[in-house]
Amino acid sequence: MRTVDVGGVRFGAEHPLALIAGPCVIESAAHATEMAQAIDQVSARVHMPYVFKASFDKANRTSLTSFRGPGLARGLDVLAAIKQRLGCPILTDIHEPAQAAPVAEVADVLQIPAFLCRQTDLIVSAAATGRAVNLKKGQFLAPLDMRHAIAKATAGGNHQVLVTERGTAFGYHDLVVDMRSFPQLRSLHYPVVYDVTHSLQLPGGGDGVTAGQAEFIEPLAAAGVAAGIDGLFFEVHDRPAAARSDGQNALPLARLEPLLRRLVAIRHAAHPSAIAPEAE
Repeated sequence: MRTVDVGGVRFGAEHPLALIAGPCVIESAAHATEMAQAIDQVSARVHMPYVFKASFDKANRTSLTSFRGPGLARGLDVLAAIKQRLGCPILTDIHEPAQAAPVAEVADVLQIPAFLCRQTDLIVSAAATGRAVNLKKGQFLAPLDMRHAIAKATAGGNHQVLVTERGTAFGYHDLVVDMRSFPQLRSLHYPVVYDVTHSLQLPGGGDGVTAGQAEFIEPLAAAGVAAGIDGLFFEVHDRPAAARSDGQNALPLARLEPLLRRLVAIRHAAHPSAIAPEAE
């Protein structure tokens, strides 16, 4: 398996579990900064390398009236300030090929949303920046089908690719995670990330919003780590009930540290050859 280096955070079988976490969307500069600082402090205490994640625009919201974020220019200003202040790598998603170059000036990882994982021009444009690309597996794809998205990203020579599982559509308004997905995705030879919180969405299951089942975050995260992954992805919020996007499936900030400590212990028990976080 390849190792992917994201601003000093290394993803791969020979490295500790890495953490990608933050609020779903940038709600304000102050809130995003506070969340980044809080998560950074937690990750330092549990010795887990950390990438901050937040979206500048949620272009795939259920309703036209849903909050989308501050937009490209203002959002990148916020992310750049967080990166400068904390020194942590940044991940954010893009929805159009034209966004790739300006986002790459700030972000260390350009994320391809699950709904767009077959958009050839989008993937190629992201990879052409030379930045790492996080390919989210579409809710409609089998795990091994992601080999085609990987091929699009790597065709130009950029092998800094992560592949993220975020659930598979299971009838209407529901997602499931098949634990067989993780070894299958890892067989494609690129690091695998588990987006636990998006996997617990109930897409469109609310009244014009996406509902969720945050009560199942801990058991699914534990199962994913035991099955074998290289990174964890959580949407984290200090007040999920007040979150402006995906609050019903977000992990409350207060639950983050005890969960990470448990997951690190599971990783060592299930995969004793893995490097301990404090050793890297």
